[in-house]
Amino acid sequence: MKFKELKRMNKEDREKKMKELKMELIKARTASKAGGSKIKEIKKMIARINTLNK
Repeated sequence: MKFKELKRMNKEDREKKMKELKMELIKARTASKAGGSKIKEIKKMIARINTLNK
């Protein structure tokens, strides 16, 4: 998901997406230690949402 797409979402939708991403991050961490690229991408998305929410 791009920053522009996140910007178009309202705050409630971004909060919902944030919760989904945090759950996905937990699952990715427990599933595989070698899945670093997916974990990295999830962290970037969480950071983008946090930037918009402030």
